[in-house]
Amino acid sequence: MSAIATPIGHQDRYEAIDLLRGIAVLGILVMNIQAFAMPMAAYFNPTALGDRGPIDFYVWALSHLFFDQKFMTIFSWLFGAGIVLMTARAAERGVKPAAFHYRRMLALLVFGLIHAYLIWDGDILVLYAICGALVYPVRKLRPLVLMGLGLLMLAIGSSLMIAGGFYLPKGSPEAIKEFQAFWAPTAEELQRETLAFQGGWLTQMPVRVANSMDFHLSVIWLWGLWRAAGNMLIGMALVKWRVVTAELQQNFYRDLAVIGFGFGLPLIAGGVASMSAHDWETFYSFFIAGQFNYWASLLVASGWVGFTISLWHVGFATGLSARLIAVGRTAFSCYILTSLICTFIFYGHGLGFYMHVSRPGQLGVTLGVWITLLIVAPLWLERFRFGPLEWLWRTLTYGERQPFRRARHSASDWPQISTGAS
Repeated sequence: MSAIATPIGHQDRYEAIDLLRGIAVLGILVMNIQAFAMPMAAYFNPTALGDRGPIDFYVWALSHLFFDQKFMTIFSWLFGAGIVLMTARAAERGVKPAAFHYRRMLALLVFGLIHAYLIWDGDILVLYAICGALVYPVRKLRPLVLMGLGLLMLAIGSSLMIAGGFYLPKGSPEAIKEFQAFWAPTAEELQRETLAFQGGWLTQMPVRVANSMDFHLSVIWLWGLWRAAGNMLIGMALVKWRVVTAELQQNFYRDLAVIGFGFGLPLIAGGVASMSAHDWETFYSFFIAGQFNYWASLLVASGWVGFTISLWHVGFATGLSARLIAVGRTAFSCYILTSLICTFIFYGHGLGFYMHVSRPGQLGVTLGVWITLLIVAPLWLERFRFGPLEWLWRTLTYGERQPFRRARHSASDWPQISTGAS
């Protein structure tokens, strides 16, 4: 009889990974909210919309220091770790997991395309599906080799960015104008995008489709592939070293937090100071000074991992940890729910607050979404085994309908706070 692959159950999962994934889902929104509420230029360039006062700048700066690329990095680490854990689980059952993995990535790609072209052009699922398919064959390499390959891919992405900073200014006038419009749009360009997203769903479509196509046809290959795939490889190493599963000594995570924040934050602050000293010049700021955050974000992401697991080891805020674990176990559904909530708040098919909410106000919206997810996710998991999209993804991956409702409610259904594998 051939072995049958079945989804990993709660008892087989590492709660620390779910906790970190829950933190990552919430943390990513601090940056994404800017892309929901304003043109993408304002995400990268605090001067893109003109001088909006010191408070607006400080909110951007703090978001850039603590959140920009940090939680995408953590999410990529966990995605790579998940590939290794899934493979190990399948091997234990005598199943070759390749077909299941690629079916899983194909389903994720379809979900991502729907999300990108019909809901929000800031989608990251397409990138993750492509990178997940590409890194899978090397999952069995030794962790030191995986770490080296990951850093090499990040270095290639960094080199491409630096090269762009030197060569794009010498390119055609059309290419220069196009990139300058991305970094600092003219009043007419801002007005055109604002009217589109303040309009109905069909009015938004041309801009959303154009933005998504630009990302899928160019940005993924010049930046996203190297960044996300490199971090997935690092995540594979980190799970083999038992870092993201919280199995190491408490002092390791304490030191990781101190070193990550202590070295990473000053480097990123130096990058911001360098951009400001160059008066936020387009090519220097994005391609050259952006390297401070490109690399130091790995340190700060490590700091967040160390900080989170350190608190979890000592049993700090166990109730909140349980809710974060629930968000982590329904991360896919929470990610898409966040897009639905935020596009309803900011786009014209909903409340139409696009370009009407300041950066401090956007943090208020972020807090509201956080609270919603922290309430809804645990309530959902009291009644169902998986989030709705997790269930659909698993059903497509394993080729048969997966159980959805819980047969009964019991204390054992709820995540227990521990320091190791559940």
